Amino acid sequence: MRAADAIVFASTIHTLDPQKPGATALAIKDGRIAAVGSPADVEPFRGTSTVIHDFGDATLVPGLNDSHTHVVFGLELARGVQLTDLGPLAEVQRIIADAATAANPGEWVIGWGLDPNLFNQTGFSGRLFDDATGSVPMFLRMRDGHSAIVNSAALAAAGITGPVDFPDESLIDVDDDGTPTGYIVEFSAMDLVTNVIPQESFEIRAERLRTLLNGMAGVGITSTHVMDFAEGSAELVTHLETLGELPLRLRFSPMVNAGASLNELEEVAALQGTGGRRWRVEGVKFFIDGTIDNGSAWLEQPDTHGENHESVWTDPADFQKALRFFVERGIPTATHAIGDQGVRYVLEALEASGEARHLASHRIEHIETIPDEIVERFAELGVAASMQPVHGTHHTRADRSDNWSVRLGPERAARGWRCRDLRDAGVTVALGSDWPITPYDPRAMMADSILRRPVESPEIEPVQPEQALTALMALEGYTSHAAAAAGLSHESGSISLGKRADLTVFARDPLAVTPEELARTSVVTTLVDGIPTR
Repeated sequence: MRAADAIVFASTIHTLDPQKPGATALAIKDGRIAAVGSPADVEPFRGTSTVIHDFGDATLVPGLNDSHTHVVFGLELARGVQLTDLGPLAEVQRIIADAATAANPGEWVIGWGLDPNLFNQTGFSGRLFDDATGSVPMFLRMRDGHSAIVNSAALAAAGITGPVDFPDESLIDVDDDGTPTGYIVEFSAMDLVTNVIPQESFEIRAERLRTLLNGMAGVGITSTHVMDFAEGSAELVTHLETLGELPLRLRFSPMVNAGASLNELEEVAALQGTGGRRWRVEGVKFFIDGTIDNGSAWLEQPDTHGENHESVWTDPADFQKALRFFVERGIPTATHAIGDQGVRYVLEALEASGEARHLASHRIEHIETIPDEIVERFAELGVAASMQPVHGTHHTRADRSDNWSVRLGPERAARGWRCRDLRDAGVTVALGSDWPITPYDPRAMMADSILRRPVESPEIEPVQPEQALTALMALEGYTSHAAAAAGLSHESGSISLGKRADLTVFARDPLAVTPEELARTSVVTTLVDGIPTR
């Protein structure tokens, strides 16, 4: 028997493997788990060159996976002034005015994380910032990432003078006389503006990505499902791999936009399996709708504003054809579906794909409001749910005074982020952050999913506390269920023989502390391929 490359000891090891749920030692060979059990069980694997990692009283768990991020596309989404949770509107206007004053000639004021609730009294309009910015173009992305507020100078720079026709349901909002208001919805519309914003250099983007990935590893993340393959992604991660190993694995799933041609579908299919040492392209990402906050989600009935009643696909039947293209080729799919009708339609499309859907894993992202029968359909069809309950804890309120809840009305708002109902129905529920829409720290994400309120705000009343997850369910959402949602249970998600030696080391046991303590628990290190990242 060849000696192990490394042997790891810790007072507690939560394997999440039902065949061997607890352990205190493990051996690692060639980046894989070679033995799990007691110190006596791994002793035969000790050799003269075996590295010993003794973490003492720490707790090991399978490496945490964030199931929904945008680590490269997010570099663009998270440019400029962070406006997350800032308000009221007058304060944001002051911050933007200061940024405009400090801007050099030719520069734009860029911000992100803007709260749609700031506009409850005024309505969405970029003109509200014209006095603050003057002739300096401004682009402020809403916190949902699917809409933006731009000032008059930005509209002029982009050459937008009236309504624009798009191949999907993107929108340039206009007044009754056809004059743009400065509110733009969905990516095709936003691209008209972002395409004229001066871009960052490759070197700056690479450094920002390196810093981001190191930050994610520092809070316990060993892998993430990247829900896009934005332009430049391959070049950036390849460049970083020339400098050393990535601190976490990246699984990119390219976006398939509404109205994509057959040639575009074939190009995405051809990317499958490409990659580097710790990154690869696997799966595809669809959108069936937008977001409730900006009126572009797909509900069975319109919201209280008469909006949120259409798919972003002008002809949803084209989505079914595109989805089937990948399903029949055994390529995993993930579909953004927020409204109840959007979720229902995707489930029906997967069912209509027949037995071919069993060739790969398929999942739905977000799932913000669904009735009981849709919960049951997830279980019947074996479709995974990939959810971000932190969106509910941070962006909605128990008194239903927030924009999301007002648009939906009491009945549909009460069906929000049904993580526990889905788990109790036997559905795979993967958890994630959707970074940069919300912060990526999994400790806070897990704590929020247990508390159903922001862990840092004990004064806030929980939203739908009946949907709270247990500590074990929350951990599974970042480990075993995350792997299952991507069809990767054979290589990750538990500490089991033959699986990747990707591990997260907590200073305290995440299953034995309170949610508040979990959010503050130190991450000692992570291991990828059995090698500590710090």
